[in-house]
Amino acid sequence: MDLEHTLTRLGVALALGWLVGLQRERAASRVAGVRTFALITLAGTVCGLTAPLFGPWLVAAGALALAALLVMANIAKLHTDPAPGLTTEVAALVMFALGAYLAHGHLAAAVAVGGAVFLLLHFKQPMHRVIGALGDNDMRAIVQFALVALLILPVLPDRSFGPYDALNPKEIWWMVVFIVSINLGGYVAAKLLGSQRGALVAGVIGGLVSSTATTVTQARHSREAGDGSDGAARATLAAVVILIASTVSIARVLVEVAVIAPAHLAVVAPPLATLFGGMLVLCALAWLVGRRSTPAAHSEPANPAELKPALVFGALYAVVVLAVAMAKSEFGGAGLYPVAVISGMTDMDAITLSTAQMAAQGKLDPHTSWRLIVLAALSNIVFKGAYACLLGSRALRLRIGAWFGLALLFGAGILALWPGQ
Repeated sequence: MDLEHTLTRLGVALALGWLVGLQRERAASRVAGVRTFALITLAGTVCGLTAPLFGPWLVAAGALALAALLVMANIAKLHTDPAPGLTTEVAALVMFALGAYLAHGHLAAAVAVGGAVFLLLHFKQPMHRVIGALGDNDMRAIVQFALVALLILPVLPDRSFGPYDALNPKEIWWMVVFIVSINLGGYVAAKLLGSQRGALVAGVIGGLVSSTATTVTQARHSREAGDGSDGAARATLAAVVILIASTVSIARVLVEVAVIAPAHLAVVAPPLATLFGGMLVLCALAWLVGRRSTPAAHSEPANPAELKPALVFGALYAVVVLAVAMAKSEFGGAGLYPVAVISGMTDMDAITLSTAQMAAQGKLDPHTSWRLIVLAALSNIVFKGAYACLLGSRALRLRIGAWFGLALLFGAGILALWPGQ
């Protein structure tokens, strides 16, 4: 083991211990503070570094010695605090173990764990507030997400079935878990922000949860307001919310591509980012027009972790994957475009994930992939515009027609003029 490696590990251990100790000292811990945590983590690393010379028992002996010291500290603390917590003691044991891991483990993983310990300790009060605000429906959402992610996924076979060997049950359910995770994040944000939110936040959360559902809700609110002056103001603001939600859905697609096909992000991201930027400009213009309008109506978001919607998305994703595989096999690349248009009408996630997955596996050219995603996005805009026109007021139809028309022209320009294949 060279000197540079040893000094690097010791330095990182010292820094991580100092960081966690800083938080504990700020929290007025009577057991350990900034110096003690730095020394505990450093001791773990020293034990780990010297274990090859003296045997692995050295790390165990260090952990036992630390445990004994913590017991003594707690006995002394009982005289002043009859109900002491164990957070500092558990954190000290974790940091000793982290120091031992640092000796020979992955440096990035150790830093990530140290940072996670710091954040868990620092955000105690916000986490307690969030947990205290959870209702029965929220707990059910968490339990159902655990069912979707932790119970169903491990038992699914990881091999291809069906025509064209296109359907992999575990891969399909991974996509379900991924989308439910994004939806659950938007649901949590909506619950934390509550009903007193403006058009910007309403649109962002709507794009995270479901831009189509947001469009339907806002369209119905505009119709309820009528076509008078109040109705015009409501329609203006509803158009802003719908446009923001549609823009956020493009950003959501970018995140999905980055996770599923990171190697092709340099090809796929620029045109999608350009579409997102153009729609962001439209959002800014629409917000400037509608900023004096009445507050956005609040609607309670549906539980995104319900098993039925997860199964529906899984089935839809499987159908899109099969359709993409069949179209590519029977008609070549040109056959994929009708699939993108039809799929994009109802759900952009399915076509995005399927094409990104095929690009990552080398089955689809990344240039074709981004074109399919952009085409699906434009199809989705048309579909939501039709919803808004059918369900909304006349004032909303005029506004959505104008903003979505500009978005479609911009997206068509990207498809027609973007350089490359």
